[in-house]
Amino acid sequence: MRAVVVTEPGGPDQLTIGEVPDPVAGAGEMLIRVVAAGVNRADLLQRQGLYPPPPGISDVIGLEVSGHVEALGEGVTGWSVGDEVVALLAGGGYAELAVAPAGQCCRPPHGVDLVTAAGLLEVAATVVSNLDRVGYRDGESFLVHGGTGGIGAFAIQYVAARGGRVLTTAGSPEKLATCRALGAHVAIDYHEDWAAAVKDATGGKGVDVLLDVMGGKYLEANVASLARNGRLVVIGLQGGRKGTLDLNALLTKNALVTATSLRFSPVERKTDIVAMVARDVWPMYESGRIALPAETRFPLEDVRRAHEWLESGSASGKAVLVV
Repeated sequence: MRAVVVTEPGGPDQLTIGEVPDPVAGAGEMLIRVVAAGVNRADLLQRQGLYPPPPGISDVIGLEVSGHVEALGEGVTGWSVGDEVVALLAGGGYAELAVAPAGQCCRPPHGVDLVTAAGLLEVAATVVSNLDRVGYRDGESFLVHGGTGGIGAFAIQYVAARGGRVLTTAGSPEKLATCRALGAHVAIDYHEDWAAAVKDATGGKGVDVLLDVMGGKYLEANVASLARNGRLVVIGLQGGRKGTLDLNALLTKNALVTATSLRFSPVERKTDIVAMVARDVWPMYESGRIALPAETRFPLEDVRRAHEWLESGSASGKAVLVV
């Protein structure tokens, strides 16, 4: 089959289209004929050699796909060859065929075409699972960085739909306006003292939950932005791996700092997460409570351009590779 191959770790120019062996569905797995694959920041890290797949997982990049069931592994029930499917993967998505545990597969939302559906699951699974992890309660205040990115744009809408007061950061007047249109109550330019702005916007209290893609660079400011009993979840390291943590600030606030990686979660946990997304998020898309993301489509052959687009800093919304 055709797949995207990384010739050696590096920039987008290291991505080529090559021939690799067809994957085979094992027990409890499904083989998917891929229609489209979502492009995520984790893919950029894997291309650079900084985020290798878990042991036993395909070296082909790609954490989410849509397509049709091509074959069923032993013990898989409830599916038929030809069914439409979206899948959360640990790797292998930038290809004509992909394999996923059946529990990490679900049907796309009603009325959403398969190409668009390819870019929905990983983002929704990341946000929903992390809010579940820290016990987010409807109506709590919430801050997410990068409000026009895939994670941010979904999180703004999802939390707002649950009655939360949403704060976010972005880097230009146009992006700040987009955040407000998505439902953010407060949108802050991250070039300014955004932590002070969070404090002002919350009457000095801080936010109950903070979802962070920046990591080390923002660690101190993130902790300073938490309310008493606040929870910080680190899910990305765009701002580096190391930062300074003031333990006294955590003690006085009775706060929590945690970090997660969806990719390395066990199949059982990812099965529960995908079921949660299908149950709680897909109806929001179907009813229009959450708008489908702004989407930029690239043919598989233009994978280099897709990675350049995501790395540019000016990208908004979701990139999808059409296979």
